[in-house]
Amino acid sequence: MSTTSQWIDIAGPDGSFQAYLAVPHVGKGPAIILLQEIFGVNEHIRAVADQYAADGYVVLVPDLFWRAGAHIELGYDADGWKRAVELMQATDNEHALSDIKATIAVLRARPEVTGKLASVGYCFGGRLSFQTAAAGLVDAAIAYYGGGIQNKLDLADRIQVPLLMHFGGQDSHIAPEAVQKIAERFEDRQDVEIHIYPGAEHGFNCTHRDSYQQRAAAHAHGNSLIFLAENL
Repeated sequence: MSTTSQWIDIAGPDGSFQAYLAVPHVGKGPAIILLQEIFGVNEHIRAVADQYAADGYVVLVPDLFWRAGAHIELGYDADGWKRAVELMQATDNEHALSDIKATIAVLRARPEVTGKLASVGYCFGGRLSFQTAAAGLVDAAIAYYGGGIQNKLDLADRIQVPLLMHFGGQDSHIAPEAVQKIAERFEDRQDVEIHIYPGAEHGFNCTHRDSYQQRAAAHAHGNSLIFLAENL
């Protein structure tokens, strides 16, 4: 299935920045705001956006590091990790949510969007997807290995939309106790799903990383597509 993609401008409250837009071959569909890892809107994240577009969604990926420089793309070597952590630590949470809100407004107004809108985030973006749901900005939310969600559980009652979370069973960045804390907080919520993939490390969905696990990535993507089909 072919898709089309381009960078578009977003007018945010603090200035203009860009976002990567991927549209399915039919030219329309429900919407996804895709939220990056700490490595920027790099080749991997654009490939993920293209995949969701191939699955039938209109996908928009905001460049959340634009204040430090436009189109920052990092790899997964030692230098890339060092710079990625620096950028994440320098990124103001409220600024990121403001950028996400501006991006969602643009996405909902796009003529290609014919249905509801979900957030899908990875790592840093997974936590932001959780917070985006809590802010009432989306109709559903997915978080892949969202580091720090366990520290944002005071927002849980604000989430009034379906939520899906994926975690690796061997994630060296997110302790099992953190995942258990999240699971316990949502144990009475029928609209919240948590999937744990045995043997999977942090970043198991990223084909560009040594931690990529094909089985877990395929299983999680399938679960995500079912979740999106049921809720958008």
